[in-house]
Amino acid sequence: MSISTKEPVRTQPAAQAAARKPVPWGLYLAAAAMLAILALPQPEGLPVAGQRMLAILVFAVIVWISEAVSYEASAIMITSLMAALIGLAPKVDAPSTTYGTGAALGMALAGFSSTALALVGAALCIAAAMTITGLDRRIALVTLSTIGTTTRRILIGSIVVTIVLSLVVPSATARSACVVPIMMGVITAFGVDKRSNIAAGIMIMVAQATSVWNVGIQTAAAQNLLTVGFMDKLLGERVSWIQWLIAGAPWAVVMSIVLYFLVRWLLPPESESIAGGKEAVQRELAALGPMTGPQKRLAAVSIGLLLFWATEGKLHDIDTASITYVGLVILMLPRVGVMDWKALQSRIPWGTLIVFGVGISLGTALLSTQAGQWLGRFVVAHSGLATQGTVMVFAILAAFLILIHLGFASATALTAALLPILISVLQTLPGDIHKVGMTMLLGFTVSFGFILPINAPQNMVCLGTETFNGKQFARVGVPVTIVGYLLMLLFALTYWRWLGWT
Repeated sequence: MSISTKEPVRTQPAAQAAARKPVPWGLYLAAAAMLAILALPQPEGLPVAGQRMLAILVFAVIVWISEAVSYEASAIMITSLMAALIGLAPKVDAPSTTYGTGAALGMALAGFSSTALALVGAALCIAAAMTITGLDRRIALVTLSTIGTTTRRILIGSIVVTIVLSLVVPSATARSACVVPIMMGVITAFGVDKRSNIAAGIMIMVAQATSVWNVGIQTAAAQNLLTVGFMDKLLGERVSWIQWLIAGAPWAVVMSIVLYFLVRWLLPPESESIAGGKEAVQRELAALGPMTGPQKRLAAVSIGLLLFWATEGKLHDIDTASITYVGLVILMLPRVGVMDWKALQSRIPWGTLIVFGVGISLGTALLSTQAGQWLGRFVVAHSGLATQGTVMVFAILAAFLILIHLGFASATALTAALLPILISVLQTLPGDIHKVGMTMLLGFTVSFGFILPINAPQNMVCLGTETFNGKQFARVGVPVTIVGYLLMLLFALTYWRWLGWT
């Protein structure tokens, strides 16, 4: 009798938790859409494997947009679907035989052998080294101390800190996670309301400037490295670190100035001069003490990496990924390095690497099954792009990416889902379009996560400070997006054309 009365007590919390768990409608919708595409009559010119890859792509896009499951779980689902559906499909070049599940699984995992994935992994390790040694925090504090801490100078300082850290911390989320606590300390020292325009302006500036400089520096964001990976895999060429910098940094500089004035205008600070900020920064900097040995060694390696990245193809032919791995090896050497594996492994977002690898596999499989080429021909035939000039093609495709980004919480997922298709569109278009250059420019627009906080991880990090709300973020983000898009069109007509990219 006692057992029967106690049993419901033990199971009730679990039952209530299950009842509160949201229904994954996005997953159901994704599965239904995939099955609907598989049930359609086979279009002319599209192999069976290609039709199945398009079904898998639609499944991936809906799951990523709805966030019905985690990105890591979705990556495993996509891999399994490719193994099953493509494995049982006739080969494109030999329809009498099937791919086989083993070969299809190899296709689904092919992205994990990409040098782009290796570069992302090494970059995440270096970002972790910055956190472990505290060098990123020291750089941010020294920069703020140099710039000054009036309201006007703090806004400028937050941009400068972002630029400096973008060069040496190859992770947008890691950069914002470093800067946010420092800026919150300054806000607290000012003694101003956390929901004031001053606090909101500072935090929105950190988030938006991070996205702006994701465009300017190739190693600043994972989606950039994925773009370079697709260039390698699908076009057989790629853009070097310095070429990306020369193309993207001028746009980022102009947009940083635009961002500063927009924040000042749309979120006017309650006061221009607030005492206490400079002392707070100096106090935190003094608490760090002199540079430690690990910080000095990490700074030396970071400067060395910058020099090698910037001189690739001019002073040497060592690619960015290999150079970054050399730096990582140095940082992990006993006695010489700054970290060991135990300290490193807990700070690496392994899920990012899984999604990245599967994203490259998805893009490559779309082309190897002829799905990407068929979809590219379909888009060109029904969109009128074939009759447009190079700049108009860029304007249309860039606007499409910016608008659809509103539904994605991950620029990496957006790149994985759509960039291979857009590369296929470029390859199908008639005329003399610089496909590598256009791919880089479209890669720039993937970083347009300015409107909604959910559109980029750094936005969510800053939103967590509760210094601003979504409405304030969009008030700044909408004009930033419009000006940024128009500025890209101007650059496509002038500067990027002079560089030979359009």
